[in-house]
Amino acid sequence: MVVEMHPYIGLVEAIKQRRAARSFSSDRIPEAILQEILELGIQAPSGFNLQPWRFIVVREQENKDKLQACAFNQRQVGEAPVVLICCSDRCATKMENIISVIHLGEDVVTMTDSYANYLRSSIPEFFVNHPSFDTIEAWTNRHAMLAVGYMMIVAKSFGIDSCPMEGFVSTQVKEAFQIPDEVDICCLLALGYAKEPFKGYGGRFPIEKVCFNESYSKPLKLS
Repeated sequence: MVVEMHPYIGLVEAIKQRRAARSFSSDRIPEAILQEILELGIQAPSGFNLQPWRFIVVREQENKDKLQACAFNQRQVGEAPVVLICCSDRCATKMENIISVIHLGEDVVTMTDSYANYLRSSIPEFFVNHPSFDTIEAWTNRHAMLAVGYMMIVAKSFGIDSCPMEGFVSTQVKEAFQIPDEVDICCLLALGYAKEPFKGYGGRFPIEKVCFNESYSKPLKLS
């Protein structure tokens, strides 16, 4: 089967149309589109380009059933043709990964010696002091969820629906899918074609309620 790899939906419409699907048809996601979702998803930004995200792609029904049992038996886990176990790796902050990032930059000829030396010295210090977060897990999860957000929008642009899920028992998922201790689970992401109509649009608060001008105490007013 030939798959047309041009997005079906533009960026603005993909953002506006994306909804959490609660039930999925059994239709498969074409392999080429799944690859595009994953490849474009990991183009997300991350601090120091450390890319702490990790994804387990679950497609076999036996494994989806096993995952569903760890996720309060939510049906979308068993129904969706693809479920991603979205993880973040705390080892991404270690020197081995820092060196790998430096090599990536060298391969595309964007890494200078001075910046490589800066990364080697500054990144370990940043994670010792961690001025903007309390735990390494908070930092790695923060960046992994950027990639998850990218994936949901890319998926919708190709007509693929999604459902990000927090309802699971992390210890059970880690044991069932051999996830190392240093890797944390951010969410599950079911991907496929919605079988039921979406719930009505729930609305969003106006920007005046959630955006502020210069300080938290001043409302933002745009002309």
